[in-house]
Amino acid sequence: MTDVYSLFTFPTTSRGFSALPSQPQAFPSTKDSSRSASPPRKIARLDGASDAHSASALSSRAGVAEPADKRGPIVLRVVGPSIQPTPDGVSNEEYGLVRRTIKILLDPEEKSPLPATYDRISRACRAVVNEAGRGEGLYDFLKMELERRVSKMEEKLGGEPRKSVDWLVPFTETCEWFEKQVGLLQSLLAYLDTLYVAERGHLIGTKQLAYTMFTNTVVKSVRVTAAIMDGIADWLEWERTHKATHPLRSYLPKLVRHMRAHDLYVEIIETPYLNLTHTYYIKESNDLAEGNKLKADEFLEHVKRRSAEERTRADEVLIESSVKSVHDTTDNALLAGRLQWLANDALDTLIKGRNDFQIKSMYELFAKVGGLKVLSAAFKVHVQKEVKGIVTDVANDEEMVPRLLEFKAFADKLVATCFVDAVPSPPGTAPSQSLASSSRTPTAAASPPAVQPNRDFAYGLIDAFQAGFKSRRIKPAEMIAKHLDKAMRRGQKGKRDEDFAAELDEVLALYRFTDDMDVFRTFYQRALAKRLLLGRSASDDFEKAVLKKLREQYDPDFGNGDKMFNDLDLSRELMTRFYKEKKVDESSSLHKLTAMVLQRSSWPFAARKTDILLPGWMQDDLSTFANYYKSKHQGRALDWDHALGTATLKARFKAGNKELSVSLYQAVILLLFNEEEELAYADIQEQTRLDDGELQRTLQSLACGKKRVLKKTPAGKEVNMTDTFLFNVDFTDPRHVVHINSIQSKETPEETKRTQSSIEADRKHALDAAIVRVMKGKKELTYEQLKTATIEAVKNHFVPEVSMIKKRIEGLVEQEYLRRDEEDQNRFFYVA
Repeated sequence: MTDVYSLFTFPTTSRGFSALPSQPQAFPSTKDSSRSASPPRKIARLDGASDAHSASALSSRAGVAEPADKRGPIVLRVVGPSIQPTPDGVSNEEYGLVRRTIKILLDPEEKSPLPATYDRISRACRAVVNEAGRGEGLYDFLKMELERRVSKMEEKLGGEPRKSVDWLVPFTETCEWFEKQVGLLQSLLAYLDTLYVAERGHLIGTKQLAYTMFTNTVVKSVRVTAAIMDGIADWLEWERTHKATHPLRSYLPKLVRHMRAHDLYVEIIETPYLNLTHTYYIKESNDLAEGNKLKADEFLEHVKRRSAEERTRADEVLIESSVKSVHDTTDNALLAGRLQWLANDALDTLIKGRNDFQIKSMYELFAKVGGLKVLSAAFKVHVQKEVKGIVTDVANDEEMVPRLLEFKAFADKLVATCFVDAVPSPPGTAPSQSLASSSRTPTAAASPPAVQPNRDFAYGLIDAFQAGFKSRRIKPAEMIAKHLDKAMRRGQKGKRDEDFAAELDEVLALYRFTDDMDVFRTFYQRALAKRLLLGRSASDDFEKAVLKKLREQYDPDFGNGDKMFNDLDLSRELMTRFYKEKKVDESSSLHKLTAMVLQRSSWPFAARKTDILLPGWMQDDLSTFANYYKSKHQGRALDWDHALGTATLKARFKAGNKELSVSLYQAVILLLFNEEEELAYADIQEQTRLDDGELQRTLQSLACGKKRVLKKTPAGKEVNMTDTFLFNVDFTDPRHVVHINSIQSKETPEETKRTQSSIEADRKHALDAAIVRVMKGKKELTYEQLKTATIEAVKNHFVPEVSMIKKRIEGLVEQEYLRRDEEDQNRFFYVA
């Protein structure tokens, strides 16, 4: 509903009729004065409370503009005979009416109605100010009445029996009553503001005058201000302690509104509120953390819960701009001095529990309080600790790579989804949002804000894995190569090509963290050679794809893999020509022979000094092929390696005939039982000429494994030199073709040791060559310079230990490749 003030207030910048002269003037008649004429007409000028539109129109016709510095209320006079002054009796009556109105409106205990209607009081005010010229007296009376009333309000509030939060009830009611009365008073005294106050720059209007007096006398009173703050403090304490809504909470938003009206919100509400929040949660943090009442992860949950409570409370009570300040103050107070403790203990627990949701919340909390550096350092430490624990767990070496892959996937997920920051929008670009439509069709969903991983955490993850791998040299690279070997032998097993390729990429990603590239290369190439020779690879296409990736992205020395495939292709062509030119009959044993001729430089196997003694008919077939090969390739020598040979035997058991897919060593031993039903360990060794290690391993696979085609006496899991073996005619298996030669594809502990010894020897040669090459170019270097240059020279193959470099330098000095300076023992010279 429009109040009186709105009805009678007009722009103070109106220039209506300002161009007309301020004094009455005569308007001459166009006819002779002696003639009869109409009585002179009165031309009225509207006063300041008249229609502004008409005034503006007349002003425009006058063509004269009032200077900007003289804008204000306009007094319009009548041109013509002057208006008769208002009688004093009328003036006093109007003046008394307005005074009684002021008293009634400002007296909270006054119950009588106003002495006249709003319109009558407003016209009385106009008459007093404009016609009687008594605006000064009316203004002084208003001021005096306000001073008296606000003083009584302060006294009443100061003596209010209700205290604490209850005291806020009468205070907010007083503010609400006063503001309502002032609003009505301002409307009724509109002519006082527009016709009297506005002409005097040193005076302030009714509303501002009333609010200023109320603010200075009531709100800023020491006891009132203290009571307000006490009420807020007690209310907050009650709600935080009881974790519930106070019955009088609804009065707090009213209090906020009134304090904003008096421009005291920040001083009396926001600042004390923030101080109380900070003090309360600093104490609570100390009590919970230092008193060991909560574990780190439980404390983190407590912080989140308290933070949410404070945000909800601030949303309901304070203004919007204060909510974030309260939220941030709560988090800072609770986390102050606790960041390192939480980063060490809570993060460790959450990582072990794979709780990525809580870790994301933890990151957001630390980001708010400027603790990301602490969290990043702790994350790096925890990752390194986890990786080190996996790598150094000797008892579970076989599970090393699967465990590393699982943890790496989780850590990558944390970096990609938890440790992320919003990407700022480019200048001039509006944030993404849903598009509203005028129709009732569904609108497009708002796209999520763009984010990017925090670089400190991404780089920390890489550094942590590298440091964790260094805690145990050689073994991680070896196990990665063996894990890839298993994957390539197992194959896709129903997986899509893309999924299997991604699985292989994850394993290769671990290879980046090891410094022992030569170890990985050696073990991988040995396993690849066995897969190709034994036909155990699931896919030649994937083999070639992995080799290409290794060569292009990891290690250029993986070029030998292509040579292996070339040797196998040439061997197949050679065998085809051999069968054709020798006219080998399909029924002969020679037709069942498949020989693979390999270049020794392309395959990671050393020549054997001793090998198994083959049966005569087998040896004859090999001699036939060897003679054929030498006839085609003069000057080439063939060295047979039967350890990687395979054979398929037909065996007769009580349950039926089976085909046994076995290694050549296993086949030779099994064929011995065609002649004898039972053989002693010594007899088998005499007829095969195998050393104890190979013989025991082969016999164990035949008599002690899951598929026991031989029986051992006495029974047991180990093979001893006193054991006796006989053919197991009771052997059963659901499959017709039984594979027992898997032992060939596995790296035995003895082979692993030989491979590691070979790697160590190769490293010594590589270091010697690198040192000599560096010194040959530089001629003279200090020990530190030579050490740094040597590491740089071999870093693409392995990162040597400093002690090994020192030993190789000493060795080269003894061999007189280098000479030590006689005066400076840390300086070396190249000996040409």
